[in-house]
Amino acid sequence: MTRLWSAGRLTYLALGVTALMSVFPIYWMFVVASRTSDAMGQVPPPLTPGGNLGANIARLFDNTDAYFLTGLINSAIVAGTVTVSVVFFSTLAGFAFAKLRFRGRNALLLVIVATMMVPTQLGVIPLYLLMTKLNWNDRLPAVIVPALVTGFGVFMMRQYAGQAVSTELIEAARMDGCNTARIYWNVVLPALRPAAAVLGLLTFMTTWNDFLWPYAVLNDPENPTVQLSLRALSDGYYQDMSQVFTGTAIATLPLLLVFVVFGRQIIGGIMEGAVKA
Repeated sequence: MTRLWSAGRLTYLALGVTALMSVFPIYWMFVVASRTSDAMGQVPPPLTPGGNLGANIARLFDNTDAYFLTGLINSAIVAGTVTVSVVFFSTLAGFAFAKLRFRGRNALLLVIVATMMVPTQLGVIPLYLLMTKLNWNDRLPAVIVPALVTGFGVFMMRQYAGQAVSTELIEAARMDGCNTARIYWNVVLPALRPAAAVLGLLTFMTTWNDFLWPYAVLNDPENPTVQLSLRALSDGYYQDMSQVFTGTAIATLPLLLVFVVFGRQIIGGIMEGAVKA
């Protein structure tokens, strides 16, 4: 059994090569972001950072076609609001579907699961027409409101709450006089924290990187998200690749920061789920 689980040199070599292949594109993105656009055509390509990062960042934020700073702020607002909302409503609904008894519970859960089977692209046109009737086009609520709750989040929290929250603990809290809201806040939510951290990271990454729906409803070039700003940088006959890579590098930093801050909770949630499985 020890021999079965021990990693040999070939395993470490394969893991090292895989890690290098995964990290190198990100590293080279920062290398090009610190150089001029000529670095894209150099053979062999440069592998060390240059000294133009500050100048590239200054030119990026001075670019009046991309509105990159506005895009960063808008994306932070959208991704932050959507993440908090999805985590809150998903944990709340997951607790209800897993531990509360009410009429139509299984039918409602089936409807929620069914929404996950519908491709997102099928809802773009009717959702766009609805945003037009609400006069939300070119405004951030058009991007935020449709994503406040997700079927995946509810289903994920329901599955996790069924295992992580014991019925005896909930009954004991009721015997102590706690109502349902207090049970959720003081008993259920702490138990769901690892899974909620994973859901929050996935939601933040998905919302931050979303391009299709913001591209459909945010037609004002002065009010973009960060992905629309990156698109504006790559438009036109001449593309300043140093600005494109600089913008991409800066747009990647919030994702890395979120993972570093919540990494322990995320790894804990993944490992706990693996042990229970």
